[in-house]
Amino acid sequence: MRRSSDLTPEIAEESAWWRDAVFYQVYVRSFADSNGDGVGDLDGIRSRLGYLELLGVDALWLTPFYRSPMADHGYDVADPRDVDPIFGDLAAFDRLVADAHEHNIRVTIDLVPNHTSDLHVWFQEALQAGPGSMERARYVFREGRGFDGSQPPNNWTSVFGGPAWTRVPDGQWFLHLFAPEQPDLNWDHPEVRADLEHTLRFWLDRGVDGFRIDVAHGMAKPEGLPDMEIRAQAPGVLSDDAHDPRFDNDGVHEIHRMIRKVMDGYPGTMAVGEIWVKDDERFAAYVRPDELHLGFNFRLVEAGFDADAVRTAIEHSLGAVALTGTPATWTLSNHDVVRHVTRYGGGALGEQRARAMTLVELALPGVIYLYNGEELGLPNVELPDWALQDPTWERSGHTERGRDGCRVPIPWEGTSPPFGFSTAVNTWLPQPNEWDHLTAEAQLEDPGSMLSLYREALEHRKSNAGFAGEELEWYGAPAGCFAFRRKGGGLICALNTSGASVPLPPGQVLLSSGPMDGDQLPPDTAVWLV
Repeated sequence: MRRSSDLTPEIAEESAWWRDAVFYQVYVRSFADSNGDGVGDLDGIRSRLGYLELLGVDALWLTPFYRSPMADHGYDVADPRDVDPIFGDLAAFDRLVADAHEHNIRVTIDLVPNHTSDLHVWFQEALQAGPGSMERARYVFREGRGFDGSQPPNNWTSVFGGPAWTRVPDGQWFLHLFAPEQPDLNWDHPEVRADLEHTLRFWLDRGVDGFRIDVAHGMAKPEGLPDMEIRAQAPGVLSDDAHDPRFDNDGVHEIHRMIRKVMDGYPGTMAVGEIWVKDDERFAAYVRPDELHLGFNFRLVEAGFDADAVRTAIEHSLGAVALTGTPATWTLSNHDVVRHVTRYGGGALGEQRARAMTLVELALPGVIYLYNGEELGLPNVELPDWALQDPTWERSGHTERGRDGCRVPIPWEGTSPPFGFSTAVNTWLPQPNEWDHLTAEAQLEDPGSMLSLYREALEHRKSNAGFAGEELEWYGAPAGCFAFRRKGGGLICALNTSGASVPLPPGQVLLSSGPMDGDQLPPDTAVWLV
């Protein structure tokens, strides 16, 4: 079992370290390639730990690196207790954890409990065993509708497009809320629960500090699998709907209680759930004292660059956790959404607004999740059709381009691709030639760069007493603007999304997202004052 002596003194000293931590999401395929095959890997991450320590993050979140046929780039897991050879092996994982702890960086990893790969040994056994077997009961198999069973059991759609059911040769259908290569597990089956507990303990015993639970509002399915209401917009995880029977069923909380019970036996570890639930009370249920430590909050991702929308997102986020004693979490980008530089308008305008929102996010009380490359100001990339690999592209009949644009490998150094990411000329997704000014090398010594802004802001957040307060007080502000204060700490953050400069709140400027205009706050700019 994990021991506190396994960690450095700085890491071992506080069991609730995660309450105000800054996490850095590493999309493993795209961070750093150590062996020249064009795909990022675990030793590549280890080679860049010095950069992450310099940036000032407290913990990593690694996307799946488990054995997988890669139909969904690792979220189709064939063996949750082994490393896929494309990323390394268990020894490489152990080296990464040990070295990260030496850099005083904790390591959290993705957990994918809703489904497995169709090449998982269980699913292969289910196909061979046939209808009514114990092997098939581990998954959600059903008879079809219609006189000959040729119609799916219900009208559910896949998040990636098309039906959520696939028929097997013996006539039954299996459920897959995502790709057909990702059959959903039956969480009413005791072996499914026992296997997850085995997986949790396997990685906790290897020293991981926590888990990010993929689709944490999934897993539990409603009794009878009723039809869903088909809306004009394509329903899915990112379009939360209180009437969608596929997600946020009450039975999911029993699963999270089981996870929490296991983790309570490993002091200092934590679990955060990916919870696409907008209702504040429903969201809060996931972070009750006997469930998850944190709930991944997407309200800032969904808010446009508008002061009223951002303030509403902040207030709802704080309100959702107010009665639970759990800190809020904040993020602007991840591996499933358009990068925020592009969402805010792209180009110079998008970068200016992204800098402003970075200061807003980092001024907030609670937990921060950064997505690799956002500290470099990376935009989404318009990739050519031939390069697209996200299953959404094929499942939608080439109408939805998918998420590849936010997953392009990181540019580290040099003036042309692969920008130090790999020794391979062709990386798994192509990098734009014009990224030479966005490399970490180009930005490191430039005090005006996005990277320098992140480093300075994170240093202030960690060391400045103005960030001590956990509650916010709002100031009166002109239309299109807001200002709040960290109650108890005293830091003031002001944002201007209007089209004109406005007077600054009282205080001394600690950091600004862009050039100031005397005692005026320019448009598309944020500032910290003390």
